[in-house]
Amino acid sequence: MLDDQPARSLPLKALEGELDQGYGIFAGGDPQWATVIFSDQIAAWVSSEEWHASQRSEWLPDGRWRLELPFVDATELLMDLLRHAGQVEVVEPPALREAYAKRLRFAAAAVV
Repeated sequence: MLDDQPARSLPLKALEGELDQGYGIFAGGDPQWATVIFSDQIAAWVSSEEWHASQRSEWLPDGRWRLELPFVDATELLMDLLRHAGQVEVVEPPALREAYAKRLRFAAAAVV
């Protein structure tokens, strides 16, 4: 709804504090941390991307890449993880792991 109130100017730090809490475009709410592991076949490619400014990652001895990143709403994160279906394991949190598995099952059932 539009009104006649002038826009307020906010300090950049205040905006970043609200909008940069988690992965993607969704803001507000308490961030959770996702842990995902990418296969050695795509690890070099996905590790070159910055998924989030606060991400933590490490190379595993077998060539896989573990990524931990905050998210507020799983929608966009799931979409991006599904691009790598078969090459990424969602480890944590359990609700994100189940949502990912549910989308994979739905996609597999849609194949005719």
